[in-house]
Amino acid sequence: MATSAGKPGSTIDPIEIVFAGDGEPHTPESTVERLNKLLAEGKLQPDKYSLGGTVEELETQMAAELGKQAAIWMPTGTMANILALRKHCGMNARVVLQEQSHIYQDEGDALSRLCSLNAVPLAPRRPYFTTQELEDVLELSVSGRVLNPVGAVSIESPVRRQAGQIMQWDEMKAVTELCKNEGIPSHLDGARLYMMSAETGISIKKYSELFDSVYVSSYKYFGAPFGGILAGTKEFIEGMFNDRRMFGGGIPFGYLAAALSLDGLDGFEAKFAESLAKAKSLFTEISKLPNVSINTFENGSNIFELILDDGIDTDQFIANLRENQIVVNWPNSEWPVPLLHVNPSILRQPNSEILHAFANA
Repeated sequence: MATSAGKPGSTIDPIEIVFAGDGEPHTPESTVERLNKLLAEGKLQPDKYSLGGTVEELETQMAAELGKQAAIWMPTGTMANILALRKHCGMNARVVLQEQSHIYQDEGDALSRLCSLNAVPLAPRRPYFTTQELEDVLELSVSGRVLNPVGAVSIESPVRRQAGQIMQWDEMKAVTELCKNEGIPSHLDGARLYMMSAETGISIKKYSELFDSVYVSSYKYFGAPFGGILAGTKEFIEGMFNDRRMFGGGIPFGYLAAALSLDGLDGFEAKFAESLAKAKSLFTEISKLPNVSINTFENGSNIFELILDDGIDTDQFIANLRENQIVVNWPNSEWPVPLLHVNPSILRQPNSEILHAFANA
């Protein structure tokens, strides 16, 4: 199997396109430069262990962005998801989620080990479960010899482990309506919510209003070094800072990450929509080249499959692209073919030049 072409250097090339990740790549130098600019503009207001200052400003803006009453900044998405489900469940210990979700696969069984919650995974090896599958689980939870009611339902969309595939709107709406009818809180792990909205044309607020709580990443594409936002009702968010502190997340200097998040949020939706439209036009042209094609997922977001014909020297192909300031990561154990992640770095070169690079490679 071919290896990765390598990572961008410590200095960002102004024309380098990186088909990896959801946001533009950042280096220590570029991050410090952004912080210096924000400092000069008076946009760095210190917090007190993640309370107040620029952290509070980010929380207020993201609550409005998501159409929720309140929001709280969290240092990690894992913490946001865990604390949301912990609060939703109360004494009902079962959480229904996707088997392929980050919470089930990538958070170290934190629900059971830290919160005494029991994860009930559905839709193995699939992006999402159906309303019927959820109905069956809810029925079983209250009809057995021992009553084990579901405390919360969690949906991740887009699903990282399924190459960014999303849960279809009609199914998502039906599932959350079922939850409301049954009095079961629903949580959206919307780390990449902005990618999903750009692809479907459904607004951020419209997605958010389906759920009782929503987590959105602030580092995956807003250019912060870490952090995310958890939003919900005032009652749900009230006092959550105590839970955050109890789990070790009431950190000082959160305002540095919060300020970078606010800076990255400004104008992001329009910039990403432009990037995705440009990519789709480009990929149509690349697929016309011999020996290469770009596969679009039926329920995809900003991730596409790069398919090369047998006999292509993949190491040389990747190296040739790299010489033209185009970085492609080769497949890993989680997906059998290379994945092209669209982000705003695609705006750095005209499609004609990118197409020429692929043709030559």
